[in-house]
Amino acid sequence: MIVPVNLGKDSYEVVIERGVLNRAEKEINLDRRVLIISDSGVPSEYAELIASKSKNPVISVFEPGEDHKSLETVQKMLQIMLDNNFTRKDCVVAVGGGVVGDLAGFTASCYMRGVDFYNIPTTVLSQVDSSVGGKTGVNFGGVKNIVGAFYQPKKVLIDADVLKSLPKRQIANGLCEALKMAMTFDKETVEIFKKENPFEQVEVLIQKSVQIKARVVEEDEKESGLRRVLNFGHTLGHGIELNTDGKLYHGECVAIGMLPMCSDKVRSELLPLIKKLEVPVSCSLDIEKACRSISHDKKAEKSIIKCVVVNETGTFEMQDFTVEQLKEKLQTVCENVIPAVSACNTCNK
Repeated sequence: MIVPVNLGKDSYEVVIERGVLNRAEKEINLDRRVLIISDSGVPSEYAELIASKSKNPVISVFEPGEDHKSLETVQKMLQIMLDNNFTRKDCVVAVGGGVVGDLAGFTASCYMRGVDFYNIPTTVLSQVDSSVGGKTGVNFGGVKNIVGAFYQPKKVLIDADVLKSLPKRQIANGLCEALKMAMTFDKETVEIFKKENPFEQVEVLIQKSVQIKARVVEEDEKESGLRRVLNFGHTLGHGIELNTDGKLYHGECVAIGMLPMCSDKVRSELLPLIKKLEVPVSCSLDIEKACRSISHDKKAEKSIIKCVVVNETGTFEMQDFTVEQLKEKLQTVCENVIPAVSACNTCNK
């Protein structure tokens, strides 16, 4: 399947096909200097495969995790490009999850004011969401993704074969983002989560999520309106993620963050779907600290934060909240830790 993202001169294609990495050189221009950025949590065979198809490859691997999604890591990547005489005609290829894609894309946007960037996402989370849309960036000052740029890739290659090495918890982590998009834009996809085993429908859910994301990005590339809807669950989720010491994955935090932002009717529908993914529905948290993170959120305007609320499945509303109001909502999911958290930590070993 090829999903076009129509953005005028910045248009590109998302190729979704098993085995597409084996013919990457036919899909993307690797006949030049290629900086392949990955992290040590990604099987090295994927970066090495891209390197074997490149004319002049350089592989750079950094340590995984949000702590390394930083300006310091970007500086190291830029130094590598400078030391290897990269020019504007050369390119950067991300091979990894969302952290790798965000950081590599930002690096590409900075070097010589922009070189070609290709994204090869290797997690469900990055395949369904972050690899499409051109959001790049790093964390800074304790605030997630606060420094960055909108910089569209030249092409995205999504190969479900790379998911074989992922533990179940990582699959569920990505499916939380697919569920987020379905809850706001596509009631029919919600029915897949209800009626099917989502772990057996991963490829279908990836395709549907990319199609949703492409439509939204085409209408609102730089998040001035409709694209903000993709932040459903993220305002509270980012506050949770930055203050749980890495115990919860991004998608898990988003799942918890969605629950307080629904009507009672929708919450009763969403709760069993999250549990079906074996994802926690509450967490242990320093709420005051989380609220300080929320108050620095990019969506905040003075003391008001715009958030997405779902009152009917497959639809959305934008509403204004104060930090105090969001604190009250956060308290509803931060009273205890259910057993699923320990179970998820175990399955990631």
